[in-house]
Amino acid sequence: MDKRKIIKAMIEQLENDLMSLKEAARATYEAATHEESKPENEYDTRGLEAAYLAGAQAKRAAKIDEILSLFRHVEIKTFNAKDAISSTALVELKLKSKNILALLMPLGGGVSLSYEGRTIQIVTPASVLGESLLGLHAGDIAEVEVGDKVQEYQILSVS
Repeated sequence: MDKRKIIKAMIEQLENDLMSLKEAARATYEAATHEESKPENEYDTRGLEAAYLAGAQAKRAAKIDEILSLFRHVEIKTFNAKDAISSTALVELKLKSKNILALLMPLGGGVSLSYEGRTIQIVTPASVLGESLLGLHAGDIAEVEVGDKVQEYQILSVS
């Protein structure tokens, strides 16, 4: 898979998400400041709740802007069979009988993309999985503690 095309597709998806979020934030802000949102009594918190929601949406939009900036300017490394996993590595993992594609990036953890019939998940070094992958190679096993259990991810490939 071409990582440049994957990142371009992620940028497009994030831009669409950002546009939708900004529209929702604008509508929420308008609802919060509309005359009908004035409290009818001391227990009516509709306007306050809408204001909190608008603030949370604005913070989420700022976070997406930050991720977009990184994705637009990141230097994408090409990995060969001997390279250790680091930022911008596309890693194919196997957990039990399930294959997983993970793109290791400094920001954007939790963002996923359906690409060429596969789901690609962004993981960051701050995540348990991302931290366990750093420095490993194709063929290694990444061990991740989940509660009181250890999950073993077999690293099938790194590109």
